[in-house]
Amino acid sequence: MVRGRREWTQAKYERYIKEGRGRGSGKDYKPWLTIQDFPSKGRSSRTPGWKTNRVHHFFSDHEKRLFYLFEWSDIVTDIREQFPLDNLDLAMSIATDIGIKYPVDTQTGTPYVLTSDF
Repeated sequence: MVRGRREWTQAKYERYIKEGRGRGSGKDYKPWLTIQDFPSKGRSSRTPGWKTNRVHHFFSDHEKRLFYLFEWSDIVTDIREQFPLDNLDLAMSIATDIGIKYPVDTQTGTPYVLTSDF
């Protein structure tokens, strides 16, 4: 059973931007990726956060454990998971500088937006 198309297109990128993904703070932050965006063979979870008053999306147990450390730390004031590195020119330039081919969708040729777990 296919859970939808996983190809990355310019139209999908523009839709994510229009939805406000990767923007906001606190309860208004929307992660760039959510667990509904693609199937997982591992364990993913949605965990409520009391510090941000919203549901957080994690793709591994390690992310979830780190979240708990951030959640209970007095010096952390906001938690933003799946944060986009959306300056594609900069990200592609860094990849070129260190000799790595920047990832693109093989069907569409559209460069992916990479994310930081936190």
